Amino acid sequence: MTEQYNNFEREFGWDDTIQQDSTFILLPVGLYEFTVKGFERQRHTPNPQNPGKLPACPKAVVSIEIETPQGKAELKHNLFLHSSTEGMLSSFFGSIGQKRKGEPLKMNWNTIIGARGVCKVGIRKYNDNEYNEVKAMLYPEDVNPSQVLNRSQQPTQQFQPTQPQYQQQATQQQQPSWGAF
Repeated sequence: MTEQYNNFEREFGWDDTIQQDSTFILLPVGLYEFTVKGFERQRHTPNPQNPGKLPACPKAVVSIEIETPQGKAELKHNLFLHSSTEGMLSSFFGSIGQKRKGEPLKMNWNTIIGARGVCKVGIRKYNDNEYNEVKAMLYPEDVNPSQVLNRSQQPTQQFQPTQPQYQQQATQQQQPSWGAF
């Protein structure tokens, strides 16, 4: 019965017993298969003292998971919804097989969770500590599978073109209905 109560997230009391250790993994620089685990809709607000080049705009904070023999690493990747970062948005949707190079795509954020792709991971130093960061998302045709450090036997999700909405409706209207006889 105790096992049942240890398998869900909950708040701790001041005198509770704790056991689980942190499982931070610093991945070596390289290419990795990832799975999208979630995302949050946020807003980018520039720092007034150092505004940088990017103005205020919506941002998606995408959580990806990378499985390795050493364990699972979770990284957060910011995608800014601004014309100056359109290439990064295209690369993300291309990496998970939802966009082809050179073709337009209406972003559908509701379909990204569970999608798989390949990214380039780098190391960033901050306050004398090292952290992993996503350097680039890669279209499937730009990936040499032999260079993927955690290559699984499962193929990453490939692009499957869908018919535009108006073509789907026209196709459905032309097909006979095989309802009850």
